This record gives sequence, structure tokens and C-alpha cells, in this order.
Amino acid sequence: MEIREQNQEKLLFLDKIANGIIGWIGSISSLVVHTILFISSFLLSIFKIVPFEQMLLVLTTIVSLEAIYLAIFIQMSVNKSSQHIEDIKDDVLEIQEDLEEIQEDIEEISEDIEEINEDIDEIQEDIEDIAEDEDDEDHNERAKTVMLKSSVSLNKTEIKSLKDKIQELENMVEYLKKDLN
Repeated sequence: MEIREQNQEKLLFLDKIANGIIGWIGSISSLVVHTILFISSFLLSIFKIVPFEQMLLVLTTIVSLEAIYLAIFIQMSVNKSSQHIEDIKDDVLEIQEDLEEIQEDIEEISEDIEEINEDIDEIQEDIEDIAEDEDDEDHNERAKTVMLKSSVSLNKTEIKSLKDKIQELENMVEYLKKDLN
């Protein structure tokens, strides 16, 4: 197990170095350093410090090796980007599935509220019928009826509030769907 962990640490260290090189290669400072090196190489030849053919040979070899390593670093960067894109794609798919489930739940809640409203309307009608039939009953019965009507009215208000909240949730789901697309 320790060998695997040591290998993993070495890979992470090498990965950090590669990321640093990739970041530096694409920077202005890299451009400046390369430009200075190329100019210096040609100046060495112009001032006859190094023969021109030898300078070209060394410069060509260095540039060729650098091109090989740059190609490797570019491929590493592309591979990482592809993996990040796949991860993001998976996350977006999960979010879309969650939104669809939320939308279904909201629709079910809306249906339940409609059924509750129908039941409340029926209860209200029953209360009104009872109130008409009980005109001759005593005051206590009328007080109970009034309290029941008040409770029904309060329930209607709460249901309306729930409908408004459901509407808000539906609007939010639509907004999120638009953002994902």
C-alpha cells in the first residue's frame, strides 16, 4: 500500500510540475525569454564567438526537443480539459434530471391542492346547507358553524398561499431550465 501511495505522490508532484510548465509556456514571460535566447544565439554567431553552423545545429536541436515536449504538454492539457468537460456534462445531466423530478413533484402538489380546493368547496356548501337547516337551533350550534366556516376560510387562504409558492417554484424551475440550455 505504501508503494502505491508513494507512486501516487510522485505522480502528483510531476503533475504539478507539468501544470507549472504549461502555465509558463503560454505566458508573456515565456515569449520574452525565448526571444532573448534566439537573439542571443544569433548575436553569438554575428560576433563570431560561436561558428554560425554550430550555433544553428545547437539551436535547431534545442528547438526540436522543445517542440516535442510542447506537443506532450499540449496533449496533457487537452486530456485534462476533456475530463473536466465530461465531469461538467455529467453534472449538468444530473441537474436536469433533478429539475424534471422537481417539476413532476410541483405538478403533483398542484393537483393535490386542486383536489383540496374542491373538497373545501364541498364542505363550504355542506356548511351552508346545515346553516340553513339549523336556523331554529340554539346559539352554540351557530357559533360552532361560524368557527367551522372561519376554519374553512383560513384553509382557503393557506391553500392560496401554497398555490402562490408553487407558482414561484415553477417559475424558478423554468428559469433554471433556460439557464441550463
